[in-house]
Formats: sequence, C-alpha cells, structure tokens
Amino acid sequence: QMSNSSSLSELFLLPFADTRELQLLHFGLFLGIYLAALLGNGLIITAIACDHRLHNPMYFFLLNLSLLDLGSISTTVPKSMANSLWNTRAISYWGCAAQVFLLFFFLSAECSLLTVMAYDRYIAICKPLHYGNLLGSRACVHMAAAAWGTGFLNALLHTASTFSIPLCQGNALGQFFCEIPQILKLSCSDSYIREIGLLLVSACFVLGCFVFIVVSYVQIFRAVMRIPSEQGQRYKAFSTCLPHLAVVSLFLSTGMFAQLKPTSISSPFMDLVVAVLYTVIPPTLNPIIYSMRNQEIKHALWKLMI
Repeated sequence: QMSNSSSLSELFLLPFADTRELQLLHFGLFLGIYLAALLGNGLIITAIACDHRLHNPMYFFLLNLSLLDLGSISTTVPKSMANSLWNTRAISYWGCAAQVFLLFFFLSAECSLLTVMAYDRYIAICKPLHYGNLLGSRACVHMAAAAWGTGFLNALLHTASTFSIPLCQGNALGQFFCEIPQILKLSCSDSYIREIGLLLVSACFVLGCFVFIVVSYVQIFRAVMRIPSEQGQRYKAFSTCLPHLAVVSLFLSTGMFAQLKPTSISSPFMDLVVAVLYTVIPPTLNPIIYSMRNQEIKHALWKLMI
C-alpha cells in the first residue's frame, strides 16, 4: 500500500487480456479502430479545408468535431495499445493526470460543439431566412472558441480537483485509461466528495446540452413534417438528423453513466464496455455518419482522390 499520492510514481491500468495471444488480438483490434478513426477524421478535415464550397458554418463545425474526435481517441487508445504490445500495465502519475486533463478537455468541448451543431441545423431548417445573420463567420468562430474554452476550463477544474486528493488504496485502476471515478476509488480521505460534486455539476451541464439538442431536433422534425413529402426534402432532412441524434445520444448517455454510476452496480466488464462506448466508438463512427449521407463531402473526397 502506498502512503500517499506524492510517493505514487506510477499507476497500473486494467489490461484487456492476460494471455499473450489475447493481448496481441486486443492490440490489433484497437489498431484497426484507431487507424479507421484517423483516416475518417483526417479525410473530413482535409476535404473541408481544401474545398472552398465547404467553407460554411455546418462544415466549419464538422471540422472542429473531427479535430476533437482525433484528440479524444488519441488520448486513450495508443497508450492502451502500447501496454498490450509491450505486456505492461504501467502509466506514470503525471501521464495519468495528462490523460484525465486531455480526455475531459476533448469530451467537454465535444459536448458543447454538438450542442452548437444542433443549433446550426435548427436555424438552417426552421429559420432559413435568418441563417446568414445568426451564423456569420464571426459568430461561428466565437461559438467554436466557446466550445473549446469550456472544455479547457472543465478539464482544468476536474484535473486539479482529482489530483489534489491523496491516494492510499493501492495503485491499480479498474479501467484501460485514467478515468476519474476509478481514481476516486483509490482515495483515502473525504476530500473526494468535492470531486463528486464537480462531476454532478458537469453532469447537469451535459444534461442541459442533451435537452437543448433534443428540443432542437423536435423543432426540426416538426418543420420537416410540414414539407410536402413529394419534394424529397423530408427524407433528406431525416437521413442527416437521425444518425447525428443517435451518435449524440450514445456519446452523452454512456459518458454520463460512466462518471456517475454508483459503485454498487459497477463491474469490471461493464465499466470497460461503457468506457469503449463513449471514448472509442463515437470518434470512429462520427466521420462515417456525417459523410455517408452527405453528397457534398463525398464529392470533395472524390476530388481529393483523383
């Protein structure tokens, strides 16, 4: 047992497997997912940056989303892959703090940005005549900057709060990356109550974002239902909005569940599955969902390839 966190130079992450074959399988699987996320998000960033016809608010926010997705998946997956490959579990204490900070930064910013994107779609479909006024280039930059800024402040707050708590319940974490609830399990004082309070405040923020997104989509769907069905616009609007809503719901619900679930219903397998659902799956799926039904992005990608 360690006496306190100052003498704690490293922590041990949860391995995905014990046998060498399964470790290499995990490495291969995560490598495939990671490369798919890098390729998908990288292509979207390149297509939007290079094609001047995609220089509008919707694609500007999508470019920001791809950057955040690249950041969040790069915070957790490569370290886990390296540990499987080298058959180790260790992460340094400061490496762990960096992981908590970066993950909270990217995920909080993504939550804010998804809310901004829902607002963008709402204005585009429900108030098209005001679109140019409400979402000019300056307003878009301000909104994106606010999303990144919110993420930074949130990450700073949680990291400072979590890593000021003394840890004395050993140094093994029950997760494949440094996750705050897992670190709190190692604490030996009541000061972790403060961090739980902060997590609750963050959860209220996420819930607020989620409610805003759902209300925006309800308005969008009501507007879409008023469009005569033979125009084909109805199908187009649904096909872009529903996948977006599905990914947002998965990302926000699993993220909130992971941070707030009571330890009584916590099991190592469930913790692992929930963590993969909010840290690994959205960054990999987002580029597919946003580009699959989008002719303009397909066209821009096709121009890049030729």
